[in-house]
Amino acid sequence: MIDLVLNGGQTLAILLRSSFNENGIRFFTPSEFSQQLGYMNQPRGYVIPPHVHNPVIMEVHYTKEVLFIKSGKVRVDFYDDDRNYLESRILYQGDVLLLAFGGHGFEMLEASEIIEVKQGPYSGEADKTRFEPVDTNKIKLTD
Repeated sequence: MIDLVLNGGQTLAILLRSSFNENGIRFFTPSEFSQQLGYMNQPRGYVIPPHVHNPVIMEVHYTKEVLFIKSGKVRVDFYDDDRNYLESRILYQGDVLLLAFGGHGFEMLEASEIIEVKQGPYSGEADKTRFEPVDTNKIKLTD
């Protein structure tokens, strides 16, 4: 299953649930995203020929993150670009989340391991603006 988190037609996040299964190759992100998220399910014997990636000059305006939930249970809170809270989702072991736009915050509902992939080099605190989280009694879970 694939869940899109949308705000006014803008994709804030793409959530690829661990239950997703499809034959072949599928990309979920539009070509203009600076981070691409794809899925491959190929039969035994399928070959991807050896290759190298050519240097390509790309300009990145916003950091996009991909999170792999290795273990645990995590609540992610989504905000628009103006820091207004929108909704929350629960992430489980095996889920993959691409964060594209807007803001986000997390609470570990169980001890959790998360693997994060994003463009580099990491610019430290210059990369983000922190703000106050939504009050817990205003959480709106969407699943």
